[in-house]
Amino acid sequence: GLGFNIVGGTDQQYIANDNSIYVSWIKKNGAAYLDGRLQEGDKILAINGKDLKDLRHKDAVELFRNAGYYVSLKIQRRLQPQNGPVCHGGDGESGGLPLAAILVPGLALAATAVWILLRYRQRM
Repeated sequence: GLGFNIVGGTDQQYIANDNSIYVSWIKKNGAAYLDGRLQEGDKILAINGKDLKDLRHKDAVELFRNAGYYVSLKIQRRLQPQNGPVCHGGDGESGGLPLAAILVPGLALAATAVWILLRYRQRM
């Protein structure tokens, strides 16, 4: 497999009033663990272009089981709580990078690494 477990779905909500699919556990030395980018608590939005919104848990599991050798995941990183105050500039703009500036390249890199790992695994 891909080396991780999922929770959630319309019939087994992991978070109240949220039908999303989340990573619950990453297997040590599995593909996701070795890649290092997927984290427990991440929300999986899509697999191989298939939206996971409003699926039953077992239907989401089937999509992962039948994903094939080349797997592309679209994820949303779990935001970590901040310790301390958030600084704001005097012009009303918040400091730091926009979330999209971090997530989009990260997702592309994660998808590429998973593809490389699965291709390497196929050759073994």
